[in-house]
Amino acid sequence: MSLPRRHNIFPSPSSVSTADRELLNGHSGGLIWFTGLSGSGKSTLAHTVEEKLHSLCVRSYVLDGDNIRTGLNKDLGLSPEDRKENVRRIAEVAKLMVDAGLLVFAAFIAPYKQSREYVSKLMAGWPYYEVYLKCSVERCAKRDPKGLYKKARTGKITNLTGISAPYEEPEHPSLIIETDKLGLQQSVDEVIRFLLKQGLIMKVESSG
Repeated sequence: MSLPRRHNIFPSPSSVSTADRELLNGHSGGLIWFTGLSGSGKSTLAHTVEEKLHSLCVRSYVLDGDNIRTGLNKDLGLSPEDRKENVRRIAEVAKLMVDAGLLVFAAFIAPYKQSREYVSKLMAGWPYYEVYLKCSVERCAKRDPKGLYKKARTGKITNLTGISAPYEEPEHPSLIIETDKLGLQQSVDEVIRFLLKQGLIMKVESSG
């Protein structure tokens, strides 16, 4: 009887440590996971922070929900099982990127507490922070940048988080940003202050 495939897998250790990569980068790596409803501003905030960090010579990268679903996770739908698998795959990819010394911003709804706990456990021993972009369903639906809420309410799409699928609000996030009360620049400033407080970046003046 043949053994399961995992018994024939032998991970190869790298001769370059995470600390070596962070020394080269001049800053720490880490995973910041933006969770919140569709329309709460996750992708917009993540990319704007990324742009700011780039001006500070900080190596960062955004893993965005829709972008990932056009490639790596294009085989996944919006069922509860597929949503959990979506988060699992992203968490594994993000961990590899953090090991490379990058600051990674994951912009995913991640509606289930169980999935977010999985990410937290996977990242044990690594810099990991859950940032909840708190915004009411009403405000998100009013913004509706992708037209999803309108489609959900007319029955054109199903399983939209906050309408026909649940969103389990984080109980103890590392940071809460109320994006229905703060403007984009204020939200960016909140994230930058948080990164400085956690020692993930150094206080450097922007060249711009």
